[in-house]
Amino acid sequence: MENNIEFSTEQMILKVAQRLFLEKGFALTSTTEIAKAVGCNQALVHYYFRTKDNLFNTIFEQKFKMFFVSIFETKNMEESSFQDKIKHIIEAHFDMVKANSKLPLLIINEFSRRPEQVKILKEKLQPIAEQAFVNLNKELENEIDAGRIQNVTLIDLMVTLISLNLTLFLLMPLAVEMLTISDSQKEIMYQHRKSEHIKIILNYLRPN
Repeated sequence: MENNIEFSTEQMILKVAQRLFLEKGFALTSTTEIAKAVGCNQALVHYYFRTKDNLFNTIFEQKFKMFFVSIFETKNMEESSFQDKIKHIIEAHFDMVKANSKLPLLIINEFSRRPEQVKILKEKLQPIAEQAFVNLNKELENEIDAGRIQNVTLIDLMVTLISLNLTLFLLMPLAVEMLTISDSQKEIMYQHRKSEHIKIILNYLRPN
């Protein structure tokens, strides 16, 4: 029972800290505020995570890994066409960013605030993405050789894909504020944009 309570408390601290870090960023979030929102004392936060940096790093690593891996995720799609895999990647990445809409800004801030820490994290995650990148790049080159898509690099393709998805979610808060968009209208817009992003990328790949 005691282990279950400890696990629940630790997970609750992570959940609350994640929400606050995403809403306010690292600098404006304190362990005192996290403890108050959880309903525990500050000493308990330090008991589990020692420092605010350690707590933030735990959350940021989880989120960055999710963001990083989603770009190359084609699990159980071995028999699918290259275009279907790209469509799946666009949808998976779009849905991941939509579910974590404040994550892109947090990542951008961390790149400027702590570039060395991000570099260390990237090196930890690199083996996970490297094989997926190699496999997808091989398929891309085969498609180019067969004349089914134009001559593009996987880096160019991924930058275009990520840029489309991230730009939407970085600008959406401004659009909602300026145009008074309701939640239902926003959801319709999201689904429309996801379909448009798929069309844009597939048209981008189409041979001239």
